[in-house]
Amino acid sequence: MQYFYNIAIRLYGFIIGIVALFSPKAKKRHIGGRFALRYLKKKINPQTSYIWFHAASLGEFEQGRPLMEALRKKEPNAKILLTFFSPSGFEIRRNYEGADAICYLPLDVPENVSRFFEIVNIKCAVFIKYEFWANYLNMLHSRNIPTYLVSGIFSEKQIFFRSYGGFFRNILFCFMHLFVQDENSKKLLASIGLTNVDVAGDTRFDRVMEIVSCTQKLPIVEAFARDAQVLVVGSSWESDEELLLRYINNNKEKKMIIAPHEISTHRINDICSKLRRTFALYTEIDVNNVCNVDCLIINIVGILSSVYQYGQVAYIGGGFGVGIHNTLEAATWGIPVVFGPNYHKF
Repeated sequence: MQYFYNIAIRLYGFIIGIVALFSPKAKKRHIGGRFALRYLKKKINPQTSYIWFHAASLGEFEQGRPLMEALRKKEPNAKILLTFFSPSGFEIRRNYEGADAICYLPLDVPENVSRFFEIVNIKCAVFIKYEFWANYLNMLHSRNIPTYLVSGIFSEKQIFFRSYGGFFRNILFCFMHLFVQDENSKKLLASIGLTNVDVAGDTRFDRVMEIVSCTQKLPIVEAFARDAQVLVVGSSWESDEELLLRYINNNKEKKMIIAPHEISTHRINDICSKLRRTFALYTEIDVNNVCNVDCLIINIVGILSSVYQYGQVAYIGGGFGVGIHNTLEAATWGIPVVFGPNYHKF
C-alpha cells in the first residue's frame, strides 16, 4: 500500500504542476513546495533543534497559534519551524513573527522527506487538526520524535474507520498523543485501538478570545458604520455573493462590508460590477469620505477579525460550496451569525 500511496502523491504533484499553468494559487503551491528544501537549507541552523508545527492552511494556523505563542512565553529560546500546505495560509502568514522559519511543506515523497530530516533537527512535531502525511509521520515515528495532533476531529466517514483503511489507520499510531475536539472523536479512535487520546476542545476558542482582548481599531470602518445598520460579510465566495449583493442592492436602509475569500483584482472587479449602490475599496477611501458610500469592500488581508466589531449581523461565506469559514471570529462579538447549508463538519 505504501507503494501505491507514493505513486498517488507523485501523481498529485504532477497534476498540481499542470494546473499551475492556469491557476495562480496552484502555481504558488507548486513553486513553494519545490523550493522549500532550498529555503530550509539556507534558513535552518543545523546545530539547533526545532519544534515543528504543521498547518494545512490559515484556519489551522489560527488553531495552532495559541499553542505556539504559549510555548514562546514558556520557552523563549525555543526554535519553531512552521510549515503550510496551502497558499491561503502561507501567503498570509509568511512573515509571522512567532516562528523562526516558515515555508511550504515539501511534497510527501520519500526523497523529500529524507532531505527534510537531513536539514532540520526536529525534536518535537505538532500537526494541527488534520493533514496525515504518511511518509513524514512514519519518519517521525521511526526516529522516536514525539509527535502530537492538536484540535483533531474525526467522523465515521473517514477512511481510518473503513474496512479497507488499514494503511491510514496505522498512520495514526505514529502520534504519541492526540488531543481532539470532542468525545465522538475519542470514541472513534478507541474503536480502532487508539487510547492515547484526550478531549481538549478547539484551540480556536482561545484564539478568538485573545483577538477580542487586543483587537485593533479601524477608523475607516468605524466611520463607515457610524449610526448605520451594517451587515459584515466575511470570506465570501461567488455563490454567497449572488444572494448578498442582490439583498444589499434591494435594501437601501442597510449598509454592507464585504471581505471576499479571494482578493484578486478579478474577484474585486466582479463584486464591484454587481453592486448597484455606492461603494469604495478599503485601501482607496479615507475617514472623511467613507461615510458617503453604502458598501465597503475589504481588499486587504489580516483585518477581518477586527471588522466584525462594527457590524450588527455577520454572514460567513463558504456554506454553499466548500464549507463555512471561521464563525467564531464573528460570534465572539455577540452578533447574530448567518451562513449557508454546508456546515455539518464545521
